[in-house]
Amino acid sequence: MEDRTKRRILIVDDEVNSIDALCRILMPTYDVIVAKDGESAISRAKKHIPDLILLDVIMPDMTGFEVIIRIKNDDAISRIPIMFITGLDSTENEEKGLLLGAVDYIAKPYNDSIVLARVRTHLKIVEYIEVIDSLCKLDALTGISNRRSFDSQLQREWNSAARDSQHLGIIMIDIDHFKKYNDTYGHPQGDTLLASVASTFTKSLRRPDDFVARYGGEEFVVLLPGTDLKGTLEVAESIRANVEKMIVMCPDGTETKVTISEGAFSEVPSVHGDVKVFLSMADQALYEAKHNGRNRVCAGVKS
Repeated sequence: MEDRTKRRILIVDDEVNSIDALCRILMPTYDVIVAKDGESAISRAKKHIPDLILLDVIMPDMTGFEVIIRIKNDDAISRIPIMFITGLDSTENEEKGLLLGAVDYIAKPYNDSIVLARVRTHLKIVEYIEVIDSLCKLDALTGISNRRSFDSQLQREWNSAARDSQHLGIIMIDIDHFKKYNDTYGHPQGDTLLASVASTFTKSLRRPDDFVARYGGEEFVVLLPGTDLKGTLEVAESIRANVEKMIVMCPDGTETKVTISEGAFSEVPSVHGDVKVFLSMADQALYEAKHNGRNRVCAGVKS
């Protein structure tokens, strides 16, 4: 298992002395990976997903400018910040690199303190961006993932399941009679209910890869990688039972209860399959559960 306790830096340079100098400066603090040519750089960036790339401008097989273009056009690694390292003293080259998406330049020969300061600065920016991204993907009320985060996760899991020929399970969930609950106890108590239900969903999932999100309003969704329909139904029933047993307190000490309806579906995605159809199967099953009396799980079945 890879150690991710340290920030990871990929050094790309064909000069051994330059690599040795940067490793000496950076290795006490960071996890350092090395590539000596452009193709290796792209391959290792995809494999290790570094937090920062230090990229030499002049290399024999592919220039640093060509490498950055390849990286910025690859969705899997396009967001990794790149700092050029170069012995060239040219404003034109520096401008070209920045226009291609580089965040900074480090000049050869290296000054230890300058290298460390610039690397720390850009890794701090990476940290800020990660925090902002994380907050943008959370539902403020419930603390679980939001619709935007779910859409991204669904596409990743769909592609992974298609590649590995594995099942992907999905559960669409709706809180029964939520409008009536809001009208009876007030919107602040309705918010408390939503947060409590979301917490119960999270506690009901047993595997790290299982994913729950607020889909919108009183509707939630669960993704279960590597789970066939039987397993998906079992998880859905466990969630339903846990919510049914749940008690939500009002400020005046009143105890309230709620139930949920669920639509479950699973399939082995294909590369050319339609994610929208996958979602609609679970949604149709949810409609059936609500139509047949609520507080139940129904399975979606393709005709």
